[in-house]
Amino acid sequence: SSWSWLAASPSHGGSLSVYPLDLANNSVDDMYEGCEEKMYQKVEKEFLENEKNKNEIFRAAWNEAENYFNYKWKNSNNLNKLELVAIAAYTHAKPAIPPVLNKAVREQGPEYKTTFNYHSLHFFLTSVIRKLHPEKCYTAYRRTNVYFTEDVSNKEMRFGHFASSSLHPLQSQFSKKGFGEKSCFVIETCFGADISMYSKFGEAEAEILIPPYEVFKITNIETREKKKELPCKFVYTVKSTKKTLSNYNCITFLINPLLQRLTA
Repeated sequence: SSWSWLAASPSHGGSLSVYPLDLANNSVDDMYEGCEEKMYQKVEKEFLENEKNKNEIFRAAWNEAENYFNYKWKNSNNLNKLELVAIAAYTHAKPAIPPVLNKAVREQGPEYKTTFNYHSLHFFLTSVIRKLHPEKCYTAYRRTNVYFTEDVSNKEMRFGHFASSSLHPLQSQFSKKGFGEKSCFVIETCFGADISMYSKFGEAEAEILIPPYEVFKITNIETREKKKELPCKFVYTVKSTKKTLSNYNCITFLINPLLQRLTA
């Protein structure tokens, strides 16, 4: 899944791009709070077929995930078929969908009602996270291969996309260095969900999926420059504020008279 991938607008060009750690205000952060049923109908009847027709990467991933579902997971108690197919598409399918999905989720809030092309996957992954999320917080770890702004201590941030993390500490033999050694995160998440049961590597990866809408506070930043034994060049500690931020909540069903006039 999408461990090392993080899209945002880099603050300067070149290979040493530095990404912001902020509230990711362009994120497609819909929690579907209060419109879950309506959205389920809309995705099932409209978005899913449209997106499969229009979006080749999504179609390939979804079809492969359906085949996987048919022989592997027919009987799951807490998730329905479409949710299971979505999580399989996210964690298993080739071509890998997380990089393109998460780039869109992080950047396309302003296009959410127009050209955003991942309503189905976004809805079902959000639904999976909300169903599987226990009433407790996890400490999870995330490796990335990019650099972030450093003057962010005590600031609030969101990942702004579906962020894969692991229960395996960064120093543990199970922590996959291939996911990156530039910037790593020690994360206390209270809205993330353990999807390892449904993830490609199962329990071995111990994957916690963090939703775009969870708000964190950056409580500590350590550098390998000062602490030689750190597993990454930068280690950010972020703690859940136990708050969510959903700028685009249920906006699919919001009738905006001004918007209607502009698009009429």
